[in-house]
Amino acid sequence: MGDKAHAHPGAAGGAPTAGHPSAVRNVVLVGPSGSGKTTLVEALALTAGAVNRAGRVEDGATVSDYDGIEQRRRRSVQLSLIPVAWDGCKINLLDTPGYADFVGELRAGLRAADAALFVVSAAQDAASVAATTRAAWEECALVGMPRAIVVTHLDTARTSYREMHRICAEAFGGEDPDAVLPLYLPVLGPEGADGHAPLTGLTGLLSRRILDYSSGERAERPPAPDQEEPLREARDRLIEGIIAESEDESLMDRYLDGEDIDVATLIGDLERAVARGSFHPVLTAAPAAEGARQGIGTVELLELITRGFPTPLERTPPVVTTPSGRPRPAPVCDPDGPLVAEVVKTASDPYVGRVSLVRVFSGTLRPDDSVHLCGHGLDAAGHAPRPDHEAEIRVGALTSPFGRRQHPLDRCVAGDLACVARLGGAETGDTLSPADDPVLIEPWSTPDPLLPLAVRAHGKADEDKLSQGLARLIAEDPTLRLEQNPDTGQVVLWCLGEAHQEVALERLRDRYGVQVDAEPHLVPLRETFAGRAAGRGRHVKQSGGHGQFAICEIEVEPLPPGSGIEFIDKVVGGSVPRQFIPSVEKGVRAQAARGLAAGHPLVDVRVTLLDGKAHSVDSSDAAFQTAGALALREAASDTRIQLLEPVCEVSVLVPDDYVGPVMSDLSGRRGRVVGTEQSPGGRTLVRAEVPEIEVGRYAVDLRSLSHGTGRFDRAYARHEAMPPQVADRVRAERSDGPPGA
Repeated sequence: MGDKAHAHPGAAGGAPTAGHPSAVRNVVLVGPSGSGKTTLVEALALTAGAVNRAGRVEDGATVSDYDGIEQRRRRSVQLSLIPVAWDGCKINLLDTPGYADFVGELRAGLRAADAALFVVSAAQDAASVAATTRAAWEECALVGMPRAIVVTHLDTARTSYREMHRICAEAFGGEDPDAVLPLYLPVLGPEGADGHAPLTGLTGLLSRRILDYSSGERAERPPAPDQEEPLREARDRLIEGIIAESEDESLMDRYLDGEDIDVATLIGDLERAVARGSFHPVLTAAPAAEGARQGIGTVELLELITRGFPTPLERTPPVVTTPSGRPRPAPVCDPDGPLVAEVVKTASDPYVGRVSLVRVFSGTLRPDDSVHLCGHGLDAAGHAPRPDHEAEIRVGALTSPFGRRQHPLDRCVAGDLACVARLGGAETGDTLSPADDPVLIEPWSTPDPLLPLAVRAHGKADEDKLSQGLARLIAEDPTLRLEQNPDTGQVVLWCLGEAHQEVALERLRDRYGVQVDAEPHLVPLRETFAGRAAGRGRHVKQSGGHGQFAICEIEVEPLPPGSGIEFIDKVVGGSVPRQFIPSVEKGVRAQAARGLAAGHPLVDVRVTLLDGKAHSVDSSDAAFQTAGALALREAASDTRIQLLEPVCEVSVLVPDDYVGPVMSDLSGRRGRVVGTEQSPGGRTLVRAEVPEIEVGRYAVDLRSLSHGTGRFDRAYARHEAMPPQVADRVRAERSDGPPGA
């Protein structure tokens, strides 16, 4: 394989290396949970000789699902990298979770990759292709990323291949279904007693050959006479699609004139069309049978990756600026250029600490290099980014990951991926660049976590470790957001869904040894006066020695929302000495912050100091503070105290079919729909104002309501009066809670 790529000594289980970007292919596998991505990675690794035996997800024995959480849950929850060598190239296979809660890992995989394999299971219904998978397809389309489609589980499903192709064409073809066409047709054996027909081979449409795997080995043979006609029809459509998408006009003229185009020319146009991101071939794959050396369709898939997918040299580089924000020229994928690299994933290892997966866009990363680390965090749908941080650091050992194992590297060239241990305080999204000329890569977008999880340390020993454990968790996963709410006193971890919450708690316990308890998330409420009221505060104590004497009379009236607290002095005749008027105000404001009826802060009132009394010896600042607080409490007993709840502006984007159910559901949450507008792709944006207390679990409920196709954003609008019956229920629910709850 020369300078391009070579297998690590030991072949099976080894990690290949690359000497030039032209020998690298970075491929991310995308698909819904259960589509077979991890199993496909195992099959490709077996075919490429990277493993001697393919593991099974059900046994927790796959290379890429090596984390204990993944093995227990039998599904991927994090991005993993499996490099293999094929035909002189190093292929970095990036296995991503398919569950929507872990879309942050998918976004990281898209950032690290130059092409995508969309894995679709024939055993799942058409709806499973939607939501996260279609959103990822659209993201790839925006940047022109090449994509191919792999159909799995065809031998265990009752859905025909023709039906699966129709589903793929509708889901991914858009207005051009001829851009999604099969390269191979499946060959099925006789049906068994369970009604399933095993996948025994593939029919190559361009080569006109049958690839027969029925014996456990890959053998070629010509098609039978009864297969000629359907083969010719599918082949003609494929050739027309390839030529059209490759925009090879001279070849189209030759084809229309009836010329028989040779296979080599067609393959060249196919590779051009795939690399341009305009043609998306459909392949079929199945894992190897027991004892077989390769799976069905895996050789063909590896050939497509090495010949049809682009090298890093062809990728549009990310936008870079100086750390202060000034534009800089885009990096060039040149091993001899200045270093520009990005941390695409951060993980923790119990033995070596924090490990950073780095994509090198320019230059070459070597151990012991001195580099500039610069991070601005990843902004989450309008939320303030994480604090900026910069540091000069020395790069430690480089390794090539292969699941759990790490193989030493002496360098990582532009276009390749490598792991770096103990990379200072590096977080996901940070940039590595030359110390004398630092740059910053524009961050990729991450969804805003909208499902709250309030946590508290289980015991005294956990209190000291909680903040450190949460900080590490946030550094690893930019789709988590940490909030320490000053109103409720709660520590809140904002997540993308329930599975995301569960994994976060498991990681705190297993990786960082922190036991935490989840508790109900409290929405910060406010209180205000429902009407005008008066109060008298009398603080008089004579118990020997220096006494305390302060009397004040106040009037309280409600103000419009958002007014806060106004304090007005209308004392005449000096009944309250001037030096003690600020003391009364301080006492009033302190009591307002503590709340009156239910312990929530008092807002939107005007407090007027009308009169009072003082003593020449016993009056003091502290005495008038106490009197001010007592006066406000007495005024509260003279009228009804109203609870105010935060109201959110909610924007829900759903397919048109779900608009009715979504609007009905929002109304059931005491929401007010304020408008709708059409969005591209047959979707509607519904805008509403909904009390925050009603949308605590909306991230989960909307996913269920819209079958995973809806998404929403929310932003604080204002506090509004809570209906009396709801206020009574909330008071009853929180009666045993701490003050401010």
